[in-house]
Amino acid sequence: MNRFILVTGVSGSGKSSLIRDCLVPLAKEAINKNGVAELDTMKLAGIDVFNAIHEVDQSPIGRTPRSTPGTYVGFFDEIRKLFSSTPEARMRGYLPGRFSFNSKAGRCPECEGMGAIKMEMAFLPPSYTHCELCDGTRFNQQTLDIEYGGKNIAEVLNLSVAEAIDFFQPVPKVRRALEALQDTGLDYLSLGQTSPTLSGGEAQRLKLVTHLLTGLKPGKDSLRSRHNAKLFVLEEPTIGLHHADVRRLVEVLHRLVDGGHTVIVIEHHMELIAEADWVIDMGPEGGEKRR
Repeated sequence: MNRFILVTGVSGSGKSSLIRDCLVPLAKEAINKNGVAELDTMKLAGIDVFNAIHEVDQSPIGRTPRSTPGTYVGFFDEIRKLFSSTPEARMRGYLPGRFSFNSKAGRCPECEGMGAIKMEMAFLPPSYTHCELCDGTRFNQQTLDIEYGGKNIAEVLNLSVAEAIDFFQPVPKVRRALEALQDTGLDYLSLGQTSPTLSGGEAQRLKLVTHLLTGLKPGKDSLRSRHNAKLFVLEEPTIGLHHADVRRLVEVLHRLVDGGHTVIVIEHHMELIAEADWVIDMGPEGGEKRR
């Protein structure tokens, strides 16, 4: 508990079977049954210190162009509030919802806030063409007339995370979320990048960011509190990452452990393995005590 644990081993050794097929379902059941769970011939006890189990996998975070890093992490809500608080927006009676892709009042009527026109194909997957009416900005002109800090909403969404940190320096709620994205090596993403274009590794790190923003204050008695400590399970989060980004990921995982949580990672990357408190090496020929 409250440790950084690595599960390693050759392909087919049973890493995912042990963690995702055995531990996770048992742990979820145990949380609902006062710390004891049984599944077939397996029994798990002593896991009542956790109040939640989070599988941070590489599944997509959104399937439509209206989903972005900003909407998933949640800081886009704060940005919309900033635009609605400008004198021009208040004079026109624009509320925060006006600056959403889902608002009929604020979005482009042609592409309906997607920035592209969906073309259905009879025997092929649908394709998208650039929206000429809004020029890909996804908003109508009345919405684009409103500026915050000299930029309209589309220009803000075109900022990279690194650029946006400077732009929103005076706004702690937005800056903190952006800094968490930077900490996980996602500072190159634009705020309005559509979720379907994100890789599995990028989606996984975005999910980590949401936990970083909500789960780093577990309380003084985190190891025995059912209200704070969580179990995080990740599978091969280093896939496709540059060496520098792996180091950033390691620091993020350590921050979760320092916050009172427990992290289990299925991984082969030697740098990540070297950082672990415990290593479980699955066979054949697993571990230094192998026979």
